[in-house]
Amino acid sequence: MKMLFLFAGLLVQGIAFAQSAGQQQADLSYTYAELRFVDVDANGGDGIRFTGSYELENNWMIVGGLTALDFNNNVDVTTVELGGGYVWHYSNDFDLVSTLRYVRADIDTPGGSSDDSGFAFSGGARGLLTPQFEVRGSVNYINLDNSDTYLEIAVDYYFTEQFAAGVSLEFAGDVDVFTIGARWFFK
Repeated sequence: MKMLFLFAGLLVQGIAFAQSAGQQQADLSYTYAELRFVDVDANGGDGIRFTGSYELENNWMIVGGLTALDFNNNVDVTTVELGGGYVWHYSNDFDLVSTLRYVRADIDTPGGSSDDSGFAFSGGARGLLTPQFEVRGSVNYINLDNSDTYLEIAVDYYFTEQFAAGVSLEFAGDVDVFTIGARWFFK
């Protein structure tokens, strides 16, 4: 786990170093809706994830999401998240972001169903390497049944100011998750 935090810290510094000092770019928007296809490598799971964020005043935001996954062994997992976050504008085109969310998961199996709730915390960075190319990285902690810490790395390409598409990878202990999807920005 120490290596995970070290890697995340190096990622943040590397992205910040890659930013051109004289480059002026538009502010990143935190008012968006996102739809992603999710592929979980463990047990052949896949599904969809819908997330959204709404930017408030003074760098605060509201975040939420719904993830629905189906696994090959007739297990369905539905997760709902709702919370808030804060954005620190590190430079003209680079932000540090943290969120705290309440999480509820419902699991349906052939033998019955169960649910669990807990909290999730994320801390990371988001920045524009060029006006059309965004990178994100974060360290995430979730406390559902068993606690887990994982690293997420993502890239998006902006086709217009309102529409971007890209991929993300999440690396956890025994499970890796790949997503592909798009964001629609409202501000």
